[in-house]
Order: sequence, then C-alpha cells, then structure tokens
Amino acid sequence: MAAGSSGGRGKVRSQSEADSGFLGLRPTSVDPALRRRRRGPRNKKRGWRRLAEEPLGLEVDQFLEDVRLQERTSGGLISEAPDEKLFFVDTGSKDRELSKKRTKGPKRSLLLKKPLRADLVLENTSKIPAPKDILAHQVPNAKKLKRKEQLWEKLAKQGELPREVRRAQARLLSPPVAKAKPGPQDTVERPFYDLWAKDNPLERPLAGQDAFFLEQTKKKGVKRPPRLHTKPSQAPAVEVTPSGASYNPSFKDHQNLLWEAHQVELQRQKEAEKLERQLALPTAEQAATQESTFEEMCQGLLEESDGEGEPGEGQDKGPEVAGDQAGEDQAGGGAAARLAAVEKKTEQQRRREKAARKLRLQQAAVRAARLRHQELFRLRGIKAQVAQRLAELARRRERRRAQRLAEADKPRRLGRLKYQAPDIDVQLSSELSDSLRTLKPEGNILRDRFKSFQRRNMIEPRERAKFKRKYKVKLVEKRAFREIQL
Repeated sequence: MAAGSSGGRGKVRSQSEADSGFLGLRPTSVDPALRRRRRGPRNKKRGWRRLAEEPLGLEVDQFLEDVRLQERTSGGLISEAPDEKLFFVDTGSKDRELSKKRTKGPKRSLLLKKPLRADLVLENTSKIPAPKDILAHQVPNAKKLKRKEQLWEKLAKQGELPREVRRAQARLLSPPVAKAKPGPQDTVERPFYDLWAKDNPLERPLAGQDAFFLEQTKKKGVKRPPRLHTKPSQAPAVEVTPSGASYNPSFKDHQNLLWEAHQVELQRQKEAEKLERQLALPTAEQAATQESTFEEMCQGLLEESDGEGEPGEGQDKGPEVAGDQAGEDQAGGGAAARLAAVEKKTEQQRRREKAARKLRLQQAAVRAARLRHQELFRLRGIKAQVAQRLAELARRRERRRAQRLAEADKPRRLGRLKYQAPDIDVQLSSELSDSLRTLKPEGNILRDRFKSFQRRNMIEPRERAKFKRKYKVKLVEKRAFREIQL
C-alpha cells in the first residue's frame, strides 16, 4: 500500500517537472526538448480543453481578458494612450490654494450645475461605443435622389431651375401684401348688445336671406324646438332629506322617519306574501282528483245530446203528437213547393213595388220635416243640453289638467321597467352616534344621482345586465393533482 502510494506521488511529481520546462534531478526525468508532444484531434471539444490547459493557451486567455478590461475602463489600450492622458504636471500646493480661493465664489453655481444622482445612474458608463445603427444612416431612394441632383446640376449649368426655386424667386421679386390685422375695437365705439336678441350685430349680415339656404350652408343654427325648453319633470334635482335623517335629530322627527321606513317594509312584505300565495301549490283538499278531472273534461259534451231523441222516444208518445208532427211535415213540404213554383215577377208587380218604395221615402221626408219644425219649440231645452255638455267637457278638461299637475312630479313609464323608489336612509335608535367622528355614513352619492335622473324622467329605469356564459364550463383535473395520493 505504501509503495503504491509513493509510486503515485512520484508520477505526479515527474509530470509537474515535465510541465515546468526544467530538467528534473530524478533518474526518470526527461529533457523537455526531447519529450514528444502529445497530439490529438483539434476539431473536438476535448482538443479545445487540452489547448486551453496548456501554458500558451492560458497566457493567451489572460492577455485577451486584460485587453478587454483596458477597453472597458480606459477606452483603449494603456500602451497606446498618449502621455498627456496618463500623466499630469504637479505645480505644488500654492497653486491649488489659489485655485481654491478663486473657485470659492462660483462653487455654488458649479454645485447647481452638477447633474442629479438619478441622472448619473442612468448614464452609460461603458467605454465601449455602441454598435453603429446602419439603418439610421440609410436614406430611402438614395440612388434616385442622387440621380435627380445630378440632373438638376446639369440643368442649372444650362440656366434651367427647378419649379420650387422659380416660385421662391418670384415671391422675392413680388412679395405678397400683408393683410392688415383688425385691431381691438374700442368699447366706446361698440355699444353693448344682447347676444340672443334678433337684431344683434352678429346676425345683421344674414338678415333678408332665405332661412332654408342659411340652414343648409351651416351659416345659421337649427332652431331649438320649444319642447326642449321645458323640463321633463318638475321634481327638484336635489331633494332635501327629512329632518329625522339628521346626525342629531329630535325624537319626534326620528320616530316619524322610522314609521315611514316601517310602512315601506310592510308594503314590500305584503307584496311578497301575495306573490307566494299566488304561486303556492294547492292543498290536499283543493288538489284535483281523477273524478273531478274527468267531470271537467266532459263539460259541454252532454249538452249536445239533449235535443236528440232516443230511437223509441217518438213511438212511446200518443197518436196526437204523431199526428201533429205529420201535419208540420206536410206544411213544410208545401212551403218548399211554393218557393220552387215562384216564377219571375211581372212588369205590373215591379211598378207597384217601385211606387210603394217611393211612397215610403216621401213619408220619411215629411216625418223628418215635421220633427225639425217641432224642434223650434224646444230651443230652450236644446240650449240647456248644449250648456250641460260644455260644462261636462270643461269639468273633464280641468280634471285632466289637475291630474297632469299631480303627476308632474311623479316618474313616468319610459321603458319596460317601472321606477322603484330607493330605500329610505335611516338609522335605528341604537345606531345613532353622539359624535361626528363615530357617525356611520348612510347612502351613496352615485346611486342617489342615478335614481334622481330616473325620478325626473331623464333616463329610463334600468337594471344590471345578467351575466350569461356563452360556453359550458369544463372541469379538468390536472395531472400533477391527480398523481397526489393521500
């Protein structure tokens, strides 16, 4: 074991002596010049690693790293830098004191000019210049522009100039006349006038022209319809809350507000109970049975068979009834025969019918004239009826006007939903605070303004859109979760 270990250490020592380049003192040492170089593939990664581990490869890597460090820190190789950049002339401490005294005054201005630390952090401190952006120096259509410049240089020698140059020369020879700017009019020369009046100075140039022409040429605004000048509701924009909603209300006002909120809750509870009663299932006594269902389905079917006689019904009756039925049958048969035997009307029959019709018309005209003559004697009654009718119409008109005034402050039905008044903002007696710091806020200003728009008929009552998923939710169990076993 010892011999093996000593032999291994000698092999490592001889290898290190061979790498050092000196001749060793051991009998197994070999001259480095006579030692055969190891050869191997250089196009493999193993060959790259072997070359990098050799002394020459290490020296090359260190040299290249030193060059890159000098380029980053000093902007180039120090061996190539001039002396002025590497050295400076020390003139002594007196010159430094004089320079400090001179720069004591403008030192404050230099501090003000010093950039901020935030700007210095963002500056580029690398000495390696940024790569050149080739696209920034490229000009679109450079060859075309160059050929055009050469063409115009050739034409300029012949005395022909481009159009832009000729226009610029023409403007220099005959400059345009400067327009006089309208100065500010004096308030004494221009009297005050009503901007909305019909005879204001702004509309005098448009006086006498066609109104349709002015509207189509946008020189005159469209007349605002009078219905837009009236408010949709006479309700106030901001309603004053009752005194019971104050932060320090009196007992009576607070109890009145609580009673109003209680009545609202009672009405809401009654509506819910009514809806529940209407949608409730029938009880066991009221539930439909098989007999009641069959009886209901047979309603109206038995009435049709009441008039129909049974087969032996006519035979059971006496001979008198049978004889009457036979007589009726004979009378019906004779009438049908007479109708069939009626022939075409004669000329005499037609004349008689025409005369009778004319006589009836004359009698109706005489009767109408007699009634009109009789109405002259009842003018007083007709006037009373007309006055009564006019009074009834006036009474209806006044009732409709009063109803419109009463409903002027109420919200109208503008859409498919009805207006629902907001809840009354009220606090219970136990929630009242004795300090403004511990006061609990009630209500929401945005919701209050939104309800105010609905109450004043400015927007229709709305509800929040219901979320409806377009696709079915698919639940997937991930593999990582499925692999967990408890």
